[in-house]
Amino acid sequence: MISNDAKRHRLYFYLFISPWIIGFTLFTLYPIIASIYYSFTNYDGYNSAAFIGLGNFKELFFNDPLFWKSVKVTLYYTFLSVPLQLILSLSLAHLVNQNIPAKGFFRTALYMPSMISGVVLSLLWLWMFNAEFGFINNMLKLVGIQGPMWLLDEHWAVPALVISSLWASGAGMVIFLAALQGVPPSLKEASILDGAGRWQQFRHVTFPMISPIFLFQLIIGIIDSFQIFTQAVIMTNNGGPHYATHFYVYYLYANGFQNSKFGYASAMAWILLIMIMLLTAVILKLSKKYVYYEGGQNNE
Repeated sequence: MISNDAKRHRLYFYLFISPWIIGFTLFTLYPIIASIYYSFTNYDGYNSAAFIGLGNFKELFFNDPLFWKSVKVTLYYTFLSVPLQLILSLSLAHLVNQNIPAKGFFRTALYMPSMISGVVLSLLWLWMFNAEFGFINNMLKLVGIQGPMWLLDEHWAVPALVISSLWASGAGMVIFLAALQGVPPSLKEASILDGAGRWQQFRHVTFPMISPIFLFQLIIGIIDSFQIFTQAVIMTNNGGPHYATHFYVYYLYANGFQNSKFGYASAMAWILLIMIMLLTAVILKLSKKYVYYEGGQNNE
């Protein structure tokens, strides 16, 4: 038998979590279920959805060159931005982890840009990459270099967006900093007694200890890069020039909210989810040989 107090506590429990349950059901669970259904339909948001089976997926894979263009552009951006962000974040974390004057100030200053809105950052970098009077090309002129057109050049547009993405490396720096501070000093002291230099200490002691965090940052970085959207809308005039920055999520948005092809966009959303899941599974599988977990087990 359940006592009256237990019943009352259970009632209070469901009462207090009911706002979250309602919000999750209306704004998360229902849209997920609806998108699964609409991905198999021809739905424009106004008329009734017409079931077409795998029609949207066949159209995407076999008859839509912009779909493959968006996949290619997104992968290109990912392969450029993620490694650079990881290297920069880890380097900054290693720097501010040293015993330097005003290290608290530097930690705060390096982290602050990651708190700025993506729209604001995009507008800032839009000015900096301006081919005529932008800050970057003006600095290049001082050393006798003619700067490229950047966002107006299809060969430089994606690299420009990659450079702008490095501005927000402070968030990754904070995570790496916490990982570096968790490395036992005794291991470093033992490596020094064995004659290890700075690089050897980092390679054989520090990096293995923070490798799970590095793996986490890698996966999160890939997921974020696959969802790049704001920069394409604000900085490159909706995916230009010549579709050079026509990223996957922007194309998904254009199909759904500009072309009213909600069924088509829903199919794209689920393809994106599957791509991220497969890529994450591959990375986790390969990481077993390289990621060290405390206790000596690599989950093999």
